[in-house]
Amino acid sequence: MKRFFYFIVTALLVSINACADKKEVITFAQLPQPAQNVINQHFKASDIVLVLKEQDWKVEYEVRLADGSELDFFSDGELKKVDCQLNPVPEALLPQPVLTYVKATFPNAYVQEWGHDDRGFKAELNNGLELRFNKKYQFQNIDD
Repeated sequence: MKRFFYFIVTALLVSINACADKKEVITFAQLPQPAQNVINQHFKASDIVLVLKEQDWKVEYEVRLADGSELDFFSDGELKKVDCQLNPVPEALLPQPVLTYVKATFPNAYVQEWGHDDRGFKAELNNGLELRFNKKYQFQNIDD
């Protein structure tokens, strides 16, 4: 009985692992339209190096640009995260309350990474600070 139980658990773990993380290279045209719009409006589609469709338990998309920037999108094409490395995230991609807070509190800094996390949103500044915002874009705290 023990062997049967171990066999079932092992088979289950192998099947979960096999289904858990599938990545597929796709074309820009295969991205959901909202994701294409974000890239066309704020970046250069010609600078795309790689487009991945990631299927874990849900579908998400990852786009890598020639300058090292990386954009992640939810399955519906909504922007999940943008990491512009050492460059500023286009201000139009930031919610106005966040942009206002950053400019008022850190006038010499800019957001180089913005995205959703489990607790709300986070903005990483070029000065190394990580700002946390709730789901209503209200400032919560700083992680340094």
